[in-house]
Amino acid sequence: MRNFKISKSTLFLVLGLFFLTMTLWAQGDVFNYPLGQENMAAFMAISGRLAEHPIVKGTFEQEKVLGRLGRTLKSEGNIIIATGLGMVWDTTKPFPSTLVLGKDYLIQSRPGGQKTRVSAQGNETFLRLADVLNAVFSGNAQGLLENFEVYFSAGNAVSGWVLGLSPLDKAISTFAARITMSGDEVIRNILINEQSGDITAYTLSNHIHPTELNDYEKSLFALP
Repeated sequence: MRNFKISKSTLFLVLGLFFLTMTLWAQGDVFNYPLGQENMAAFMAISGRLAEHPIVKGTFEQEKVLGRLGRTLKSEGNIIIATGLGMVWDTTKPFPSTLVLGKDYLIQSRPGGQKTRVSAQGNETFLRLADVLNAVFSGNAQGLLENFEVYFSAGNAVSGWVLGLSPLDKAISTFAARITMSGDEVIRNILINEQSGDITAYTLSNHIHPTELNDYEKSLFALP
């Protein structure tokens, strides 16, 4: 029998994901609570609360666990979600880059201001996933109900709410097996269980809700 040695970094990663998962499922597995008459009012109330802010800005930390390779990729930066325009993932670490996801296009920006439009062909899954996040952040309940089996646990003032999404949309289901989100007045955590077995976890913080984008932020959505 071989002896396997677990590194400290791997141990801390496993523990970190464990505690994140425990936070998301503090009230029990959200996928035991399908959306129905008992929790529909609470779900719609949360959707309405999120829809009050058409612009959301904040910071993110991402951890992507590549199960088969035994590797973990970490990044952090800033995020902008603007209803009707799309979202911006402005990565600052480990390497600066900016990704803009519009309605039907992607723009990659490099340090120095060079912008490249990325073809939507072959990136349908990524764009559809961006639609999902936009729908949740903007409180578009109908968009979620049309594309997912929705599960919801309202929680309380301490534990907050948990939303579970099981994809019906083919483009999304080829990539994500399940998506779980949790929050209170805002979305705090996003956990994506991929079909490949990989896990992507986002922690969102420092939320603000400006009434409009500044000129630079608007320019990010302009096609090159």
